[in-house]
Parts: sequence; structure tokens; C-alpha cells
Amino acid sequence: MIRSVIEYCLRNRLFVVTVSSIIAVMGVWSIFRISLDAIPDLSDTQVIISSKWMGRDSQTIEDQVTYPLTTAMLAVPEVKDVRGLSFFGQSFVYVIFEDGTDIYWARSRIMEYLNHAQADIPKDVTPTLGPDATGLGWVFLYTVEDTENRYDLGELRALQDWYIRYQLLSVKGVAEVASVGGALRQYQVTVDPQKLFSYKLSLKNIVSAIRKSNNDVGGEVMELGGAEFMIRGRGYIKSVKDIESVVLRATTDGTPTLVRDVATVKIGQATKRGVAEKDGRGEVVAGIIVARHGANALDVINGVKEKIRTISSGLPEGVIIKPAYDRSDLIKRAITTLKSKLVEEMAIVALVILIFLWHARSALVAAITLPLAVLASFTIMKSMGLGANIMSLGGIAVAIGAMVDAAVVMVENTHKHLERADNKQERSRAVLNACMEVGPALFFSLLIITVSFLPVFALQDQAGKLFKPLAFTKTFA
Repeated sequence: MIRSVIEYCLRNRLFVVTVSSIIAVMGVWSIFRISLDAIPDLSDTQVIISSKWMGRDSQTIEDQVTYPLTTAMLAVPEVKDVRGLSFFGQSFVYVIFEDGTDIYWARSRIMEYLNHAQADIPKDVTPTLGPDATGLGWVFLYTVEDTENRYDLGELRALQDWYIRYQLLSVKGVAEVASVGGALRQYQVTVDPQKLFSYKLSLKNIVSAIRKSNNDVGGEVMELGGAEFMIRGRGYIKSVKDIESVVLRATTDGTPTLVRDVATVKIGQATKRGVAEKDGRGEVVAGIIVARHGANALDVINGVKEKIRTISSGLPEGVIIKPAYDRSDLIKRAITTLKSKLVEEMAIVALVILIFLWHARSALVAAITLPLAVLASFTIMKSMGLGANIMSLGGIAVAIGAMVDAAVVMVENTHKHLERADNKQERSRAVLNACMEVGPALFFSLLIITVSFLPVFALQDQAGKLFKPLAFTKTFA
């Protein structure tokens, strides 16, 4: 069979050139569209369930939120492990699925089972799913800095939360923009216990009154002079004065008791449970860009940088956004290193053939077939969803060594046959005989090398995710 293929190719050169050109074009197209990253993603397929129940201790969170959700998630199909973590006021449940499970299928199953689990947890707790990202999704980190010392950490954090974050969420491939550091501003109502007792009120009365006062209500439509006017009550709290003016109760003669009569209202900072610090110079406000599952990390980072350049003109004077962690540099250096090594290997092989055989066209055999094999590998990688990283490109580099040996043997054997040929017809027959003589042996020798990698495909979990890309791309090449 191998001999027949060789003979067909040598007798139909136009067909071979056409197919090779198509492979080259498809390979180039795949290179510009394949997902790029520095290392393969070793994380499990997992879905994170986050639940907030503020003001409760970790044991209460564990008993009433984490435990019911954890037990409910054990029945989800394809689940490998469920892990629950309880903190003060917050619960996290990590649902880990079997390898190969589609992340969006997993998320839809979790949503189905959450609907049933809602009956077993407190009614004021609303579980939410984490972003559709992986453990390798942290691709970019930036800081929001004031170069002129005009704004405090609370104002910078508000700028990050209410302007910068929403802008960056619109970038294609971004799953989450997490804010860290700074100071969360909040309205703080400090109640005087003695005044509260003298007015015969409780904390529950104050909380209820403020909550009910922070609301807009609708009314009716009034017609005046042939025009309709919509009546509404505007009651959203916008300042400290609005909270101070909230009525807690009124006496029989209509005298109101206001919040300011029993408490002091001010804008303060939420209690910090951690800080973000940069270069030993003090606290900063930062944002973490998390890429979506399966997104091209390099494209996401480039999109984020472009969006930052766009929104920078809308920032207050003196406020700038600085990159603190940028994985694109690592990705580019890793890809560049492997690309240069591949080019060096192909150039050295061509040079060796040229020196020892002193025949330029023979050197082109390696100079053309090796890049063609690499381009064909990229085409298959793109169709299978494999990304280009250190391991997958390393597999191609390993394969070139074996392919080089085959090319050298084929070219040298052809030269030996050509030395005994006189005319053009005999030379064509000599090339055919030379290729058919060593072709099957070379094919099966490469096949044996390929078979030697079969145990790698049997690896599971993180080992499989690490080494399978190398085995795949080496086999493709």
C-alpha cells in the first residue's frame, strides 16, 4: 500500500502540489486563529456556587447553607467531587465534574438542581454561580492609581466598581472583572443605645424604617390642560441627610421621631478583611481580569489593553490605569522561543543536506516538507480545539527530529540511485525505485515511534492534561 501511494504521488505531481498548497493555506489560517497560551490548562471542570448571608457566623452558614447545597449537588450527573467552604457571612460550594464534561452542560445541570435545593436553605439566601472560567483564567491584573493625590482609596474603589469594571466586562472573552483593595464606602448609622431606649425603639425598627424609605413608588395619571402627568413618589436615598430625615415613628399629636434623634449617620469604610499593596508603597485599588473558559488568552489581554486605552480619556484628571500582571509577555516569549527553535532545526537540516550532498534541490526537501508537516499539525489542532502552548508546540519540536531522519535517509538513497542513472527516463525510474525501496521502512519506523506514545494517551487528570497535547501534536506532525 505504501509503495502504491508513493508511486501515485510521483506520477501525479500537480495533484500533490495542489494538496500541499491547500494544506499550507489551511495551516496558516489555523495559526492566526488558534488559541494561544503559555501553558496548558490543568484545572478541573468545576462550577462554583456562591451564597451570601451577611451577619451569620461560619457554623450557621455551614449548617443552613453549605451542607444543604453540598448534599444536593452530590446527585448531579458526572460529578466527581463536591467541596464546601463556609466563612463569616458567605458560603462557597465547588462542584467538580469528570474530565471531558462540557462546562456549559455542567452549569445548566447545576442550575436545575439549585432550583430544588432552594427549599432547604433560608429564603433570604440566593445562591449564584461563579464565572464560567477556569483556574488558569487569571490573565491580567491592573491598578487604579492617583498620580496627583486628589482622591482617597474609597473614591478610587468607587471609580473601579462603577465605571472601569463595567467597561472591561464588555471585552470579548472576559468572564469576570474582580475588584480588590481600596475601601468600600457605605452609609454607617451609629445608634445611641440610651436614646433608643428612651424613645422605646429597637434596632429592628430603625432597619425596617430605612429599608422602607429607600424606594420609589408609582402613582396615577393626572390630566391637566389636555396633557397627562404621571404621578410618582421619589424616595431613593442619595445622601446622609436623607437617612437622617427618615421617620421612625410619630406621636399622637404628629411629632415625628427621626433617625438623627437616636443615631449619627455618616459615610465610612466597610470593615477590611484584606488589603491590596503594590511595590511596598502602600494600598492600591486593583482589578483582576478573568478570561472565559476556552477563550484565547492573548486575544483577551489585547482586547483589555485596547479598552483601557479607550476609557483612559474618561478618567478623572490624574487617575491612571497601570498593568500589574500581564501574561501576554510570557505567552509571546514562550511561543517565540519555540518558533525560533523550530526554524533553527529546519535550517540546520537543510544546511547539513546541502553540505554533505552539495545539492540545493535536495536541501529543499527538508526545507519544504518539515514546515508543511507543522502547518498540517496546526490545522488538526485547530479542528480538535487544542491550543498552542509550551507542551503542544514542544510535541512538534520532538517530531521534527524523527521527520528529519526520514528526510535525510530518503534523499541520500535517492542520490545513490541517481548516480547510476544516465538519461531523464532512467532518472525518473531511479527516483521512484529509491523512494519505494526505503519508503515502507521509513513509514513503519515513524509508526513505531508514534505507537510508543500510546501510553501517554492513557494518562488521566492533570497528568493527562499536561502531556496529552504534546503526544497529540507529535503524532499529528
